[in-house]
Amino acid sequence: MDANATAKPQSLVDLLSLTARSLTHLTAAMTAMSFELLRSEDSVVRDASKRMITRMAAINGELDQHWALISELTGIPEPEEMPCSLTEVHLANVVSIAKDY
Repeated sequence: MDANATAKPQSLVDLLSLTARSLTHLTAAMTAMSFELLRSEDSVVRDASKRMITRMAAINGELDQHWALISELTGIPEPEEMPCSLTEVHLANVVSIAKDY
């Protein structure tokens, strides 16, 4: 088997891993923002944030399935927990920027 034939499946696995990681970070950011919005005095905003948290929980369940399949493909154990510090840093910067306006 030539190197190119071996590289393509590995590239697909890498792409799947990067995509799942990006989606995991995105859902974590959206969930964190939804929890922040729960503190709103506006009942419509609170209700919308509750619905978003429910939706994000469903998406996270599907992402867990992605990670399980990626683990099967690669033979590398699934990450036990995705780091949230990156999300928190980004959210903190956004809040800081918003306060400047």
